Amino acid sequence: MQGRYGGTGLTFALLSAATFALSGPLASALIAVGWTPAAAVTVRVGLAALVLTLPALLQLRGSWGALRWEAGSVTTYGVLAVGGAQLAYFNAVQHLSVGVALMLEYLGIILVVGWMWLRHGQRPRRLTVAGAATALLGLVLVLDVTGSTHLDPIGVLWGLGAAVGLATYFLLSASTGSRVAAVPMAWGGLLIGTVLLTVAGVAGLVPWHAGTADVRLIGHQTSWLVPVAGLALVSAVVSYLAGIGAARRLGARLASFVGLTEVLFAVLFAWVMLGQLPGTVQLVGGAFIIAGVAAVRLDELRAPSRAADVPRRVAEPAPAC
Repeated sequence: MQGRYGGTGLTFALLSAATFALSGPLASALIAVGWTPAAAVTVRVGLAALVLTLPALLQLRGSWGALRWEAGSVTTYGVLAVGGAQLAYFNAVQHLSVGVALMLEYLGIILVVGWMWLRHGQRPRRLTVAGAATALLGLVLVLDVTGSTHLDPIGVLWGLGAAVGLATYFLLSASTGSRVAAVPMAWGGLLIGTVLLTVAGVAGLVPWHAGTADVRLIGHQTSWLVPVAGLALVSAVVSYLAGIGAARRLGARLASFVGLTEVLFAVLFAWVMLGQLPGTVQLVGGAFIIAGVAAVRLDELRAPSRAADVPRRVAEPAPAC
């Protein structure tokens, strides 16, 4: 499957990372005019779920039994991978810097490797370990979290919770034996995530406020509807569908490492859209991330028989996407 679907999988993975990263500048434009992060992401996933409702229902015609069969996986995806991960991250940034919170969240790729080792006996080889270390070093440099930083234990716990959500996202997305295709899977997860985030906002677990003031985007004043549409259609619908398609072709382990490029895309978009120039250290860190991902990819290609991270439960001619 690596030889046949690997190129498409990498394309989907990079598309997912890029569109996820675009959420940063778009959400920043809303936050600058009074939106809270929780409000921005709740509207993002809620509208995305609404957009995917009709396509998901059409694709589920005659196969509602498959959704019932996978109800546990879809619910876990929505609670942990969509709602839980973002709720934990928002709480983490209340106690930690954004860079440290992101570092903790991206420890989820280590959890993916550990899960595949303990659950499926896929012990990481030396090249994968070296690639992981290189990519994580690059992440530290890109996020610029070096130096003296006070770590709030509560924030660290929330950050680790976000890491569990991220690992869940890749592991469940990579479930090649799933009877539910990518569109219904994403729709169900986004719908459940919306409910969870809405309840959290109503309960006061996260601050929630939105508005209708014009925003400044790429140096121009524009309606708040523009970043909201971008968050929902591009940074949620496209990113989640592409992410599921990528993980089902590449497996959870490789897809999670390619997902690190989201940080690089975030730096690039911040440069283009917000005028925040990346420093030399960040550029060096980007090179380390790319090198680490390349090492993991090379290790996967050297062992094609172990490419699928989750055994199939039913025979399929190709991954569902």
